Amino acid sequence: MNKISIKLAAYFTIAVFIMEGLLMLYLHDNIIDVRIQEEFQSILSRGNSHRDVLEDRYSTTTLHHIALMESKTETEVVITDKNHHVIISSKKLTKGMRELIDESPQSLPREGRMIESNWKDMNYLATVTAFEKDGNEGYVFMFKSASPLRNLISKLNGHFLLAGIMSLIILAGIHFLLSKRLTRPLIRMKQATEELSKGNFEVKLPHLGKDELGELATSIKTLANDLETIQHDRSEFLATISHELRTPLTYVLGYTNVSLRDEIPESERKEYLTIIQEESKTIVTLIDNLFELAKIDENNFSIQLEEIQSSPYFHKIIKKITPAFKGRDMDLILSVKDPFSFHADPIRLEQIIMNLLDNSLKYSKAGSTTTVIVRQHGTGKLALTINDQGIGIPADELPKVFNRLHRVEKSRSRDFGGSGLGLSIVKELVEAHGGNISIESEPEKGTSINIIM
Repeated sequence: MNKISIKLAAYFTIAVFIMEGLLMLYLHDNIIDVRIQEEFQSILSRGNSHRDVLEDRYSTTTLHHIALMESKTETEVVITDKNHHVIISSKKLTKGMRELIDESPQSLPREGRMIESNWKDMNYLATVTAFEKDGNEGYVFMFKSASPLRNLISKLNGHFLLAGIMSLIILAGIHFLLSKRLTRPLIRMKQATEELSKGNFEVKLPHLGKDELGELATSIKTLANDLETIQHDRSEFLATISHELRTPLTYVLGYTNVSLRDEIPESERKEYLTIIQEESKTIVTLIDNLFELAKIDENNFSIQLEEIQSSPYFHKIIKKITPAFKGRDMDLILSVKDPFSFHADPIRLEQIIMNLLDNSLKYSKAGSTTTVIVRQHGTGKLALTINDQGIGIPADELPKVFNRLHRVEKSRSRDFGGSGLGLSIVKELVEAHGGNISIESEPEKGTSINIIM
């Protein structure tokens, strides 16, 4: 049995039962008060009625008629003179009745008065009404046994108690069923998260509508999909890294063994050592890029924004990399439209530009031109466009170019020395500045990269 459903059922039942108990207590007290007041008013009204009859026609016959009439009912009547001497009574007086008559007040209001209302402890309820007719003065005392009222209230208490117990049982049952219905999806979500922790991402949850539980279920499904994607990407990433490192290391090991042979000519040995040097650079570059991505992922780097003057900053960078382009018989052109200032991290921005221009250098042919266009975008923001005339990227590969270790035409990319991490780093750095990057390309015509930050 589920603990949460039991707790919810218990909490709901206790809360509702307390509320219902207070309401029932209020209702019980009001019903009893009304019933008691009705009893008091009943005997007081009978006394007043007898008073009216006596004042209308006072005679011995009238007195006997009143006594005879009350002898057939649950009430008793005692008529006395003004000195409380009994004139007539419907039944024999008890000691308690005699004491109430003797202790009753002499001065009374016209509507009479209750002289005994303690129905819990006394045997009688009693009222007194004064009458006066042609010099005949006296009092009409009405008595009624309190036992029937006590019995009625006792039965009423029993009914309320039974109703309370039945309500408690019914409420507990209803709340338990409702809590089970409410907690069932929560329990399924708990089981789903346990499956996720075990690496099983194929979790299934029911459609729960658009309330909070439905949103939670949707979030768990999204989490499962994201975790599955991360798990797949991690496995693919590790496999690719292993492959990327294994290939140059294999070259290094193989050419090292060949270079160590005594019989090979010195010219061949030098050629092999050059290959070893280049493959070692590839390994170092790959590891540096991996460390850079690790820093970005762990937020171990920070963006230090500074105000940068566009024209001198970009001219300095272009001047630094232009010799590499000249060495490949390629042109690099800078266009700064209307010099302006913007805010960025100068070191990280240079890293972005160098990565992108390095790609243009690798994947463009001799005689081609790469253009860097710098312009202002809004207030204090930079819009950077780099256009080259390189080999381009197929349309189906464009959505993947920013993925880590993704390389277009892997065999050819290796020939150019690409690791598949440069554009990933660029994208992370641009987004760290709060900017965005987009790419357009056409095979054999070139690539255009646009950055706003």
